[in-house]
Amino acid sequence: MTTGKRDHARPWARHLLFSVRGRATLITVVVSALILALALVLMLLLARDWVKSMVEHETERTAERIAFELSRGGNPGIIDVGPDEAPMVQVVNPEEEVVAASDAIRGRPALAIADLARGELLIDQRVCPDFLDRCVWAFGLRIQTSPWGSNAMVIAAAPLPGLLNMWLLPLALLGLLAALLSLIAWWTWHTIGQAFVPVDIIRAEMADLDALGLDHRVPVPQTSGRVKSLAETVNATLDRLEEAVTRERRFVSDASHDLRNPITGLQTRLEFALGEPDDADWKPMVRGALRDTRRLNDIVADLLELSRLDARTPMPVEPVDLAALVRREVGLRAGDIPIRMRLEPGVVVRANPVRLSRVLGNLLGNAERHAESRIEVTVARDGADAVVEVLDDGSGIPEEARERVFERFARLSESRARDPQGTGLGLPIAREIAEVYGGSLRIADSRRGARFVLRLPLVTGDGPPR
Repeated sequence: MTTGKRDHARPWARHLLFSVRGRATLITVVVSALILALALVLMLLLARDWVKSMVEHETERTAERIAFELSRGGNPGIIDVGPDEAPMVQVVNPEEEVVAASDAIRGRPALAIADLARGELLIDQRVCPDFLDRCVWAFGLRIQTSPWGSNAMVIAAAPLPGLLNMWLLPLALLGLLAALLSLIAWWTWHTIGQAFVPVDIIRAEMADLDALGLDHRVPVPQTSGRVKSLAETVNATLDRLEEAVTRERRFVSDASHDLRNPITGLQTRLEFALGEPDDADWKPMVRGALRDTRRLNDIVADLLELSRLDARTPMPVEPVDLAALVRREVGLRAGDIPIRMRLEPGVVVRANPVRLSRVLGNLLGNAERHAESRIEVTVARDGADAVVEVLDDGSGIPEEARERVFERFARLSESRARDPQGTGLGLPIAREIAEVYGGSLRIADSRRGARFVLRLPLVTGDGPPR
């Protein structure tokens, strides 16, 4: 059965893990693609402008050198260009005839024409003549003196690189973009997968919890972060779960033990009474059975009250005057131990009066069982709190056992000796009720005996308790 649950849990968890990894990887790739695409477009534009600038500078430098040589009487029949200069050079006269050219463009028409009548002295443009298989950048300038007369124009041209023909460079950049996105996608998938390894381990440990037991704890990663917090939270939850299960088991065990004694006694007395002759004195046995029945009733009532408190079953609340409540509870008791009261008037809390009566009854009953000669009850204000103290002059409670007495069914040896019929639920019920109404119940220091201090939020005016 456990294996089935585990097999059913793993595909669901893996699907969830895949979805998280997939979504994170997709988002990362999309965002990276947008950023990289923008960066690569900017790189393309910068590269285009840089190459264009280099070609422009090359043609300008070539045209200026040849124009300078021709103006100084250089050989007009030979136009040589160097390896780092524009390969295509033409000299065009004012009649738009090519009168001289370099080897790369000899015998071809003029690359570009400048209108002398309109005063155009320079050419600096991209041209795409039909007799060339590609576009070129042409730079031309007019010279006043030349072997062909004045206003001849020297034109130097260089082909624009293939990268600027919008094929090679964009394809190269697209390939680079695809490679970078593939690397980013792989790295994101791998990194997120590694980050989820501790989560998968925690999931597997929780899936095997039935086999491992509630005392098992998931491993806590050494690195800090959310996964470490998750593991610590899971372990803290397991601690509380184990504590709750242990408390429940102890509760069932103690309740079974405490219920078994009066039930066994009641059964024995009833069987004995039925076996006696008709004229036997059966009243003492019936009285004993009645005592056991009352004890059973007390245990059941305490268990029901604990069940209501655990479930936080709502009960009607109203303003309760603690001084009046204490007077009424003390007046109902007929013990031999005198009870001294110091009650401040007008100390009002908002709670259920029946539950508060139960708290006071439990505290007074506990004091009567342990007091030697007197009990003192105090009601007073303390800031925003109403405080009720019940003090006896008994042997007191050791400091290390002060919290243990509030555990369900926990009874100290002295308590068992003084009241063997007790259930060990009175003080836990009293603390639970105090906490339901936003208060607390604890044992404070005292010179002698036990000093129980009940605190509840004080009602001021007509408003709710703070």
